[in-house]
Amino acid sequence: MAMDSTALLDIHGRKLLHELQANARLSLAELGRRVGLSPTATGERLKQMEETGILRGYTLEIDREALGLEVLAFIRMSCGGQNYYRLLEFIQTLEEVRECHHLTGGDDFLLKITTTNLADLEALIEALLPYGNPVTSLVLSSPVEHRKYAVLGKLTSVSKKRTRRR
Repeated sequence: MAMDSTALLDIHGRKLLHELQANARLSLAELGRRVGLSPTATGERLKQMEETGILRGYTLEIDREALGLEVLAFIRMSCGGQNYYRLLEFIQTLEEVRECHHLTGGDDFLLKITTTNLADLEALIEALLPYGNPVTSLVLSSPVEHRKYAVLGKLTSVSKKRTRRR
């Protein structure tokens, strides 16, 4: 019988997610100490969270600039008709595409791109031209990058206060 994922998101499950977001390399013993579970119970809970899809993986973050990927850009793509599926196939082959998001509104896709220099970015933009209309924005800086999820409570920074009309 499959476990309901909401049952795994009790206070212990949310604390596990909180701790793992801060440091995914903690041992089961240390995780258990931090959330109030035994190492065995912690391991079982993590296994269940993986099986239900709450945890999709443990990742390594690499500094792109250390790899020589100096340029970070976003490209909005709008395309029509048969180009839509051709573009989907083409972007799967591009190492420069870090992420691709299907959008609502005037654009079809948002691509997150990294290249070593502006000449490589220009070549990529030119390669996209047969598939639609690329609109490029260069990233100057990233004041917020990889924000953790608020797993221990509700998002409260942008709550609307209702006012009474008199």
